[in-house]
This record gives sequence, structure tokens and C-alpha cells, in this order.
Amino acid sequence: MHNYELEYERWIASDALSDEERRELIGIKNDTEAKKMRFSAPMDFGTAGLRSTMYMGIGCMNRFTVIQTTRAIAALVISEGAASRGVAIAHDSRNNSRQFAIAAASVLAGAGVRVYIFDGLRPTPELSFALRHLGAIAGINITASHNPKEYNGYKAYWEDGAQIGPEVASVVSAKRAEYDVLDTSGLADFDSAVRDGIITVLGEDFDEIYLEAVMRTAINPALISEVSDELRVVYTPLHGAGCRLVPLAFKRAGLKYLYTVEEQMTPDGNFPTVNKPNPEYADVFNIGIGIADEVGSDIIIATDPDADRVGVMTRSSEGKFVTVSGNQMGALLLDYAIGQRRLLGTLAPDAFCVKSIVSTDMAYKIASENGIKLYDVLTGFKFIGEVIKNYEARGRAEAFVLGFEESYGYLLGTYARDKDAVEASMLILEMTAYYKKRGMTLSDALAALYERYGYYAERVTDIYMEGADGIERRRRIMSALRENTPAELGGVALTSVGDYLLGTVTSLRDGAVTPTGQPRSDVLYYTLENDDKIIVRPSGTEPKIKIYVLAHGKTEEELTKKMERYLASAKKIGEA
Repeated sequence: MHNYELEYERWIASDALSDEERRELIGIKNDTEAKKMRFSAPMDFGTAGLRSTMYMGIGCMNRFTVIQTTRAIAALVISEGAASRGVAIAHDSRNNSRQFAIAAASVLAGAGVRVYIFDGLRPTPELSFALRHLGAIAGINITASHNPKEYNGYKAYWEDGAQIGPEVASVVSAKRAEYDVLDTSGLADFDSAVRDGIITVLGEDFDEIYLEAVMRTAINPALISEVSDELRVVYTPLHGAGCRLVPLAFKRAGLKYLYTVEEQMTPDGNFPTVNKPNPEYADVFNIGIGIADEVGSDIIIATDPDADRVGVMTRSSEGKFVTVSGNQMGALLLDYAIGQRRLLGTLAPDAFCVKSIVSTDMAYKIASENGIKLYDVLTGFKFIGEVIKNYEARGRAEAFVLGFEESYGYLLGTYARDKDAVEASMLILEMTAYYKKRGMTLSDALAALYERYGYYAERVTDIYMEGADGIERRRRIMSALRENTPAELGGVALTSVGDYLLGTVTSLRDGAVTPTGQPRSDVLYYTLENDDKIIVRPSGTEPKIKIYVLAHGKTEEELTKKMERYLASAKKIGEA
């Protein structure tokens, strides 16, 4: 921890700051809480890299923290003897994203590291693809995904195309601490480095290479053409990076009738038409619903600002638009992909899928009844990518069927190692065509899944902890839960507790302790005697604790009553 007052004074006195940056800091001179939050501690690498509000300070996203972190990446690349392989850089539509990306490129070029940078905003998965296609050693993406407009972030990737894991993140964090955050010396001039060839700018020609890889993941593309005269789709990129490539993917897949939400098609880091640019929230679809009702659209698709997450609304049996949750879409895609691949003879004998531990247990039921292997991994798509990487090392990458997280992230191909809303949108379109041909909506398809596999429901309760002491409050709650394991939740006895920070699963029946088999992470995983689950973990991207409830039942009514009891218990957990 830093002495926040001393660090604040050091910043405000530094010649490295511009007049505008210094005025910002003068503005919080008498705001103790703001100074604590900005200057007490540097940003930590969480589930998805660094993420914070865009202010001056070591705990925020600004040009200084971007430069300092990139120095650490450059040092790691050089220590690997891989400067000539290069680092790929991308960014989204957020305010300052382009400036931060150029600053990172200038640090790397100044250190003698080759750089590939896109000429404008791009989907996050295209960066993952670029790493693998170009043979680069690392990647940097400037994005805060679906966070509010005040945020930005820094995602770091390694050569396999996945975000860096905990071990590499620790190395980068330690190396970062060796550099003075206010040191801006040694940066290359961006334009000169481009002319000299140490920085290569990637344009629309590279998009074509990426889109070709995306289109090759189509499972049964003929289905779209078969209903193309009737199929209608409304799409919004929520002012983000999906604005060009998602419509292109739809067109190449054979969609004739695409209607875009024009107010949201222009990239804008202020996200003027939504409170939060998050496709998990129903209100981001409000404008799209009006268009969809007018044109008779089957579905509405929304991608988040960096186009790695996708949300969908479909028509209910009453004809009104309803949300398809991330868990529901994961189950739909898994069932569809398995069924179509089996029908077409492309389902590998050792087929496998991967989900995060907080995602629906319905995936277990689907996988087991279809005879395919399911892997449960920690939250963070890098862990899904690790499973794919292991299969690829054995020459069995084609056995991969689907990787997904409940937070609206999906991947069905092995060209990338991160969730891809461009690809997922195309395959959701294909799946919609499949069911439309059978006179069904996605809502009907979901009802059919429940009839076949049983009823499953998932809920997330968020406990926000804003302020300078938010991290400490989260730590206290997690510690209290570790010291006092509840005997029951929602009136159902616990049978085991998984403590992923310790790496253990403890049986509450006989006290037996077994390993989790997962990397260490601050997660508590409660299994109940009816095999329902309640999982508690601090968010890796926002100042809150997340409590996940995963439940199942024989009827929808039974499930609803259980969920009410579990959510009441979850609220008490938050008060621990």
C-alpha cells in the first residue's frame, strides 16, 4: 500500500503531467476519499486484466498506468528473446482507448519490440486471432468490455491467444512495480516507428482473414438460406466494435433481412443511448424492440462495446420479446451444436465442451446424455482457452464443441482463445434459422430443452462495495465466510465446501479433503444435499461480491420456490 497523500503530492508536483491533468488533481485536493481510491494502491490484474475509472492516479486507467504496465510487458517479451515476434494491440470504442493503444505501441517500439496495431477499433476476439495468425508473442487490448462509460481497461494476452494466467500476471505485476509510473521517457514517436517498420498497422485486409476463420465455424450454414425469405434480425453493437464485422458476417452467412439500430451503430465512448452498454441488461434492447415489432423480426441481437459478449431477445409464445440469459443461450448452443454435428457426421468421438464453474449445470445434463466430456473451469475465458490448448497439443482441437460463460460469452471455433460475439452472433443466427424452419422460436426451443433435460435456473446477486475501503470490505466478508461455514442455505443442508483459494474441497459429511484441481482463486463453492450450488466470489472487473445460485427441479413451480429461498440466503451471505 502507498501513502496516498504523499503519492498524490508527488503526482501533482510532477512535470510529466499536462496542465489539464494537474487541474484534475487540484480538483480533488480536499476530497480524502477520492485521493484514497486513486492513490492507495495500483490496479490489480483481475479476471480480465486491469480495469478502473479513467482518472489520474495509480489505481486508475490513464496514460501513465498504461505506459508503466506496458514497460513490464516489454521487459517480459525481451526476457523471452521474442522482441522480433512482436506484440499485437487492439482497442474498443471507449473514450481514450485509441490514445492508450498508441501509448502502449510507443513504449514497445521504444524498447525495440515489434508492434502490430489495428488502424481503429476492433472486436476483442480479432486480437486473439491476430496473435495466433501472426505468431506474435503477446497482445494488449484496451477495453473495459461492458462497464459504464467512466471505465477503461487493459487486457494482456500471451502467445496462445488467451489472456495471461495468474502466474504470468504475477510476473507482470512484479515487474511493473520496478518502474516509476510517472516516467514517460524512452517512448518512440508513433508515426516515425510506423515509417521505420517497427510498427505495422493492420487494416481491413486483416479483417478479411479473421472473417474467413469465423465463417469456417458455421455448422450447417445452408439452414439460413432455406428460410432467408422469412428470417428477420435486428442488430445493435451498442456503440461498439461490432458495428462493421457482425453485419458483414450476417450478410455472408446468407441473411437477407437485417435491420440495424442506427442510433447505436456509430462508435461512441459515451454510450449516449444506454445507461450501461451491457447486453445482459434488457433496457439496452428498448430501441431495438420498437424496430423488431415494426419489421416482424424473429430475434434482436446486441453485442457489447468490444464485441466479445452477445445478448439476445426472442419472441415468447405470446409474441412479446423476452431475454435469453447467458446460461440459457449456452445450453441452447450446446444442444444445437451437438445435434447438428452428429447429424452431419462431424461430431468427434472424443468431443468435449467447457464452461465456467458459475455457469448452468444444465450443460452437465446435456453433455452426459449426449456422451461428450464437459470440463468445469474457473471464471475467465483464459481457463477455457487452456483446455482447448491442451487438446490442440495432442492434435485433437477438432474435438472442441463449445466453450461458454454465464456472462454472455461463447466460442465454437479454435481460431481464437477468447469469447467471440461475431462468431456467436452468426451461429445464433444459424440456430434461429434451424428452429424457424420447424416453426419454433428460441423461446420454444428452450421450453423443449427443459422438457428433455429438466428445469434449471440460475441467478446472480451482486453486493456492491464502492469506495476506498471496498477491497477491504470484500476481504472481510470472504474471511468471515471461511471462518464460519453455514450449515444450510435456503433450508437445504450443505454437503461440501470448495475453497478455491486453498485449493480444497471439504466434505461436511465425513471431513474428507480433496483437491479442487483448479488454479488458486478467491472462490467459495457450496454444494447442497440436493446437488444445487451457491458460489461466492469477488468480481474481477467491478467493485462487488457476486453470489451465484445454480438450481434445478422437476417442475418450474418447484424451481421457482427453491430459488426464492436460495436468494434470501444469498442476501444474508452478503451481510456476513
